Amino acid sequence: MKSLTHIARRALKLPTHNSSSSTAVVNLRRYCANAPPSSPAPNSKLFVAGLSWTVDEKSLKDAFSSFGEVTEVKIIYDKDSGRSRGFGFVHFSKEDDAESAKHAMDGKGLLGRPLRISFALERVRGEPVVVPRITNNGDFSSRNT
Repeated sequence: MKSLTHIARRALKLPTHNSSSSTAVVNLRRYCANAPPSSPAPNSKLFVAGLSWTVDEKSLKDAFSSFGEVTEVKIIYDKDSGRSRGFGFVHFSKEDDAESAKHAMDGKGLLGRPLRISFALERVRGEPVVVPRITNNGDFSSRNT
């Protein structure tokens, strides 16, 4: 069976046997954006994309409140035009409620547009984003560099 590193190198048209393996790992890291198999448990914050420009915080909260207690709803607006950018966030008080809302509402229409829903990533300002890297033996690891 071929290793994940070998498959990734072939897909990226990198040499399969490279004397400088650190270069290959750096190149693989640059293009590898998949989460490691042991990704963290879902949180209670959903990222909701595909919003119609007419959707406001109240209508978004009403659409999700049947799944549990919605603690906060935020739609992101364009600084210049003031128009919705088409996405927002819905916070639930419980992770289970967020998970059931994600599964039930992903792909469903809201005011004529299908929603694309995923769990929101926690963003920490000033901290680097940790991207999983593939080691030479094909395993995933995450390191802060």
